[in-house]
Amino acid sequence: MFFLTDSVKFPPVETASSDGVVAVGGDLSVKRLQEAYKKGIFPWFDQGSLILWWSPDPRMVLYPSEIKISKSMRKILQKKTFQITYNTAFEAVITNCAKIKREGQDGTWIHDEMIKSYTELHQLGWAKSVEVWHEDELVGGLYGIDLGHIFCGESMFSKMSNASKAAFIFLAEKAQKENYKLIDCQLYTPHLASLGAREIPREVFKSFLDLGLG
Repeated sequence: MFFLTDSVKFPPVETASSDGVVAVGGDLSVKRLQEAYKKGIFPWFDQGSLILWWSPDPRMVLYPSEIKISKSMRKILQKKTFQITYNTAFEAVITNCAKIKREGQDGTWIHDEMIKSYTELHQLGWAKSVEVWHEDELVGGLYGIDLGHIFCGESMFSKMSNASKAAFIFLAEKAQKENYKLIDCQLYTPHLASLGAREIPREVFKSFLDLGLG
């Protein structure tokens, strides 16, 4: 297991454990997070534990053109049930992502230290959000890291049925218009698969990263 020091450098992702852990320790400084995402690595750990840095193989991604929109969801979008904005309420989105109760989870991995670091990334233009509103109330959204050609999704929330789906569809359509290569979804979930995301080898994901960061 590779333990990080004061240096922000990471070992090659190919050295990751079988479950995808690349390194342990370090901090959530802006420079370290920027370096991590450029390498296809993200932090995920429980509060009070050592930071775990992940690069899973395979990697769950969405090719923007492959977004799946059900007939019922199309009707909801056509009715303008939601008003969707981009990158206008980042702190509200990440705070809601931290607070929302999730099936099978006792707590949240989005704790105060993580909120602080990603808010700093937002202020630098790296972290961005999609907001979903209903009657002037924030009812859903998502946030992630924008690398310019790949959007690395981190978390989403929904207080109203279909709100997070609306956010994800909006992001996919925006990414397609702006010629983004991928939306990184990190790990498989049936929900993401139902929206068109699929697993690809880590090596392939890394090749897409290199297209924009070489």
